[in-house]
Amino acid sequence: MERYLLICLLFLATLPVQSTTLPHLEFSLHKNIPANTRNAVKGPTLLVIGGIQGDEPGGFTAASLLVTHYKIKTGQVWIVPNLNFESIIKRSRGIYGDMNRKFSKLKATDPEFKTIQKIKQIITSPDVDIILNLHDGSGFYNEQYVDALHNPQRWGQSLIIDQASIATEKFGHLETLGTHIVSRVNASIQQPLHQYRLKNTHTALGDKEMEKTLTYFAINHAKPAFGVEASKSFLTHRRAYYHLLVLEAFMSRIGIKFERTFTLTETDIKKAMYDKLQLAFYNKKVLLDVANARKKLNYVPLKKNADIAYIAGNPLLAVVGKNNRFNVRYGNRNLTYIKPAYFEYDNSLENIKMSVDGTVKNISLGSVVDVQHDFNIHSIAGYRVNVIGFTRKGVYDESNHTIKLKHIRRRFSVDKQSKIFRVEIYQGKKYCGMILVRFNNIKQTT
Repeated sequence: MERYLLICLLFLATLPVQSTTLPHLEFSLHKNIPANTRNAVKGPTLLVIGGIQGDEPGGFTAASLLVTHYKIKTGQVWIVPNLNFESIIKRSRGIYGDMNRKFSKLKATDPEFKTIQKIKQIITSPDVDIILNLHDGSGFYNEQYVDALHNPQRWGQSLIIDQASIATEKFGHLETLGTHIVSRVNASIQQPLHQYRLKNTHTALGDKEMEKTLTYFAINHAKPAFGVEASKSFLTHRRAYYHLLVLEAFMSRIGIKFERTFTLTETDIKKAMYDKLQLAFYNKKVLLDVANARKKLNYVPLKKNADIAYIAGNPLLAVVGKNNRFNVRYGNRNLTYIKPAYFEYDNSLENIKMSVDGTVKNISLGSVVDVQHDFNIHSIAGYRVNVIGFTRKGVYDESNHTIKLKHIRRRFSVDKQSKIFRVEIYQGKKYCGMILVRFNNIKQTT
């Protein structure tokens, strides 16, 4: 049974089409709101920001999971998972300096001036009631000196406020709310040294560094704001787990109801991190699932004489490069690189007919089709089928062939597990589109 790629999920409508002609990668804003908009006005609006520093993957991974795997039932959650996107992709704290020190004074000539102005407008939006800025911090914050990793100078596993309260109707008692959140989160953390602690920086008393930060800017515009720090001593999926514990505690406390598609465990978070890593180029003319992609994908049919443009299934995905090599980045990680073959495109074909395990189906180009045993692309007058990795001597058009996994050379798969293969359609020398065939019955190869 085929499973069509869910590339048109609601959140994708907020993703910008990326192009390598952009001077830098723009951040994206995702508004996760109830399907019934009446429920949105019944609760508050939470703004979650990740990736202000590009080398803190726990925070921006947790924020991206809010986009891709959470459904808000009451209230609203606005998410910027990739604020410092260029630094995230380049695995840098800040390629133009520390972005979290640019909220007090900033010259218009600064490369990030427009980004800062744009996020300030979102922060100060009348719709935003409360803000969480997600970070990964060193060690483990502790009010008392325990050892080099657990002491007052560390930041990890802390919930940060700039002062005890601010004058605003909603959620202005920062210390009271923060104390409740810490208590709630710690009920789920067994190891005492890994538990969260509330850290008040007392910024207004002369902390010149903290005066420059996003949260201090926010509270000075009557927006309750907290910094959330997970420890850099943990791997990314564990950091994301702790961030999500804090995020869910906040949502529950302030009256935002939600559902998620996974169990809140480190194991399931690690799996969820690699869901929905699809790229659709040129209106799904080219479709790639890059979650477990091979190190290199050769001869991907990109559009001739055109900037590379795509929609990503995850807000941390980016395609960067030019000409004959494009790297596919997922946050700080490189998933694969694409070696293109350039073609003129033909738009005359939208669907193909194929037999999947003996059942005839009409399939839209730009789909993923699940196969248990075999498939057969029905011939189309005037068009040619190319199943990448399948060959028959003297055969130019590979339609009307019943193809099993054992008939395809594994090294041509999209993925490392040799389950996903490209099926491309051409009209003469012009490229029409592709589907991805995904084999689910690996035992058939023995």
